[in-house]
Amino acid sequence: MKPSLLPWALLLLATVPGPGLRPAAGAQGSCSQRCGDQSGPCSCHPTCFGLASCCVDVRDFCLEISPYSGSMMGGKDFVVQHLNWSNPADSVICSFKESIQTRGYVDASGRVHCVSPLLYESGRIPFTLSMDNGRSFPRSGTWLSVHPSKVSDSEKSQLVNETRSQYYGTPGTQGNLTLTWNTSALPSDTVTIELWGYEETGQPYSQEWAAAWLYLYPLATNVHNSGSFTFTPKPAPQNFQRWEVGSLRIVDSRHRAGEQDVQALWSNEHALAWHLGDDFRMDPVAWARNQCLAWEELEDQLPTFLEELPDCPCTLAQARADSGRFHTDYGCDLEQGSVCTYHPGAVHCVRSVQASPKYDSGQQCCYTADGTQLLTADSTGGSTPDRGHDWGSPPYRVPPRVPGLSHWIYDVISFYHCCLWAPECFRYMNRRPSSDCRSYRPPRLASAFGDPHFITFDGTNFTFNGRGEYVLLEAALTDLRVQARAQTRMAPEGSQDRGTGLTAVAIQEADSDVVEVRLGDGAGVLQVLLNQEVLSFAEQRWMDLKGMFLSVAAGDRVSVMLMSEAGLEISLQGPFLSVAVLLPEKFLTHTRGLLGTLNDNPADDFTLRSGEVLPPSASSRELFRFGADWAVQNASSLLTYDSKFLVENFKERPKHDPTFLPLFPEESSASPSQASAAADLCGDDSFCKFDVAATGSLSVGNASRVAHRQHLLRVQSLQPVVSCGWLAPPANGHKQGERYLVGSTVRFRCNNGYSLAGAEASTCQADGTWSWPTPTCQPGRSYAVLLGIIFGGLGLVALVGLGYWFLRRRKSNTSFLF
Repeated sequence: MKPSLLPWALLLLATVPGPGLRPAAGAQGSCSQRCGDQSGPCSCHPTCFGLASCCVDVRDFCLEISPYSGSMMGGKDFVVQHLNWSNPADSVICSFKESIQTRGYVDASGRVHCVSPLLYESGRIPFTLSMDNGRSFPRSGTWLSVHPSKVSDSEKSQLVNETRSQYYGTPGTQGNLTLTWNTSALPSDTVTIELWGYEETGQPYSQEWAAAWLYLYPLATNVHNSGSFTFTPKPAPQNFQRWEVGSLRIVDSRHRAGEQDVQALWSNEHALAWHLGDDFRMDPVAWARNQCLAWEELEDQLPTFLEELPDCPCTLAQARADSGRFHTDYGCDLEQGSVCTYHPGAVHCVRSVQASPKYDSGQQCCYTADGTQLLTADSTGGSTPDRGHDWGSPPYRVPPRVPGLSHWIYDVISFYHCCLWAPECFRYMNRRPSSDCRSYRPPRLASAFGDPHFITFDGTNFTFNGRGEYVLLEAALTDLRVQARAQTRMAPEGSQDRGTGLTAVAIQEADSDVVEVRLGDGAGVLQVLLNQEVLSFAEQRWMDLKGMFLSVAAGDRVSVMLMSEAGLEISLQGPFLSVAVLLPEKFLTHTRGLLGTLNDNPADDFTLRSGEVLPPSASSRELFRFGADWAVQNASSLLTYDSKFLVENFKERPKHDPTFLPLFPEESSASPSQASAAADLCGDDSFCKFDVAATGSLSVGNASRVAHRQHLLRVQSLQPVVSCGWLAPPANGHKQGERYLVGSTVRFRCNNGYSLAGAEASTCQADGTWSWPTPTCQPGRSYAVLLGIIFGGLGLVALVGLGYWFLRRRKSNTSFLF
């Protein structure tokens, strides 16, 4: 009998999950090389956990890691969860993007580790894992590579008083510098501190243009891992002085000098003033002036990028409301105390989300406390466009697309040369002039909230409280699709809730990733899914995704910024989701769905799929037919069905539930006490009143009131503003006033020795023109001098007359005495 058992024993061994013996690649009963696959007798798709359909080895091959993110400069050690290897026989190899390999290891507890490599890009990076020294890579996962500035302070080293280090060698800035770090982030007895430099070589905008992040030299070796190191900077050897941008790296002393892909702590990238040569320290102004002039000469040879940048919003309110195209610049953030080191006078700056299409450049817009745009033509604190977008641009990896670092090379270090280390800032500002807002056009806004109430792009208001899954927006222009799921609220026991609300919203544009935001299992919780997999925001609140950027604020608001410059904000309002969609003007005449036809004509907002248009006066029951007509079609659904409830109630049923009878607005009524409470709460807000009647809940009504008010405030912020553009001061004179919007007045004065020829003031008119051109200041006596002469002469005449009168009076008095 024993020989007959041997084949069965071998078969059992072959199906045991784990790092040793493994199933054949692609075997239908295993997840080996099948992650994301739903076919076969068991699933390797992220939805399988909720559906209880996973292959037994899904966690062995479809990897979860911790931590899941780190700097794109590499050196982050992460652990593969749920995978233990007690007696490793072969080496661990981690392969990123199928081409970049690093050596992993197994710790004393049998846990498998990888170390992230230098990537030159941000975003989600696929990786595979080999546990047989690279012969096969059946396991896969995803690593999130992030912009260096988005790495938490506990995960990097810090130069104390970083600003001082970047002025080191200039007058009054000498002495010691101190580097600090979190010792628990780098478990080692002794460490080596290294300097790495960044440069971009080759002819700009050619195939030879390349990024290089290189080890330069050790700052110190075998330093006790105390979390602090103080040093006196010395000029670098001559052959290293060409590097002006770089970072400090701390590694275990056991690693060889400059060894890549090992656990490390990086400092922020910064200007390497402290390592520059004696020629800089002897005369930093002359040295920096020469560098500024060299940059100016190079810049004048490069193609201009300014014409393809978007114009800035005219006001701070517009800039903060236009969240599809602009996002907070973390270097000058109103919500973080407005520490605007490089933009004095500003309280808030924003950057264009998308890089420009040809040159991958970026726009920056800064604003004063009264909401006025701050221009470089008026102040060195004005906003400056960037040849290299600070956040980089897909597909990254090559100049000027490398996140953060390309921006340093072409925009930041040159600012140091011209503005901070030498008094040549006018040269920099002439080549990085602020954009005004004369051609800025605000986006169009549509919203859905409450028991769902809709406000279309053209301003039409209506209520459609169906139960099912519906198309909020389709735009063939960019193949943009926004879909939503509407469900009934969990009503108190014994009551009937005839209202519904949005519980999930999914977005995709062309072949981008699919992002879905839905109500989580707990009260007041949002859940974000990427391609039907639940995301964690424990480490990062910003993600660079395929075809979009994703930002999460405070756990109750998610922003999606698309390549087309369309934007969505999905937030939690009461028991339901609130959705705001922003579209730039290029979407005019290209939209359809529940959010209407964007064409400045509210009369055709109720357009059915067939092209039939319901009149604006359509009743709620007729509009219910309009809403039902825009039910999602099964084959095109973007929404996730990862539970038995969702499968049975939405995937396997009609997308619009024909059995659900809602409460229609004209049929809604409330008890006298409820009506009184609703009147006190809602005022004249009909959406709020309806939701109180439909749900019996004042809190639901209040959530709709708040969402409606937020929509109206945003519409107000996005109202077009007329700008007349920057108005120059007269030569040999000056002006008062740096606001150039309709109704603003600019006044002119001449310097001493010059007189004004022309208007003393000019006002921005409704047609976008100034009432008067800038006057001229002509050589000659100024009005002040002339007035001084006139009034001085009059004073002298008066003085002579007074003296004459006094003498005569005295003579008269003398005659009387005698």
